[in-house]
Amino acid sequence: MKRIYVNEKWCLGCHLCEYYCAFANSNIKNMVDALKDVTIRPRIKIEELQSISFAVSCRHCEEPLCVKGCISGALTIKDGVITIDKNKCVGCYTCVLSCPYGAVSPSDHGVMQKCELCTQNGGEPACVKGCINKAIVFEER
Repeated sequence: MKRIYVNEKWCLGCHLCEYYCAFANSNIKNMVDALKDVTIRPRIKIEELQSISFAVSCRHCEEPLCVKGCISGALTIKDGVITIDKNKCVGCYTCVLSCPYGAVSPSDHGVMQKCELCTQNGGEPACVKGCINKAIVFEER
């Protein structure tokens, strides 16, 4: 299965991946309209440790603790991709606490959100398309 991988040697820490992610998940056709004067809530986040920058997103684990810990059954796995059913999520934060990578976060709508590999947005993750330095790739390893 294809997954998102990050090469921290190439990451500039520019946060463009976060903006492309937020835009792709906004359901608005114009990037300026979607992001201007808005606090973005991307499903990928840039972390910085000393002089190293790297993107953190869901790793779509083979045995995901977030899915096992979800009390409402909102998190499911289909074809290796872990998704959240927003109609089932009760906002209990169990998945946030269960994820060892910090890849699940609250949305603006009281439910959780995480990277779903842009399966709802055309298939190729927006963060990969938006990474100007090609530090983020979508490939099978």
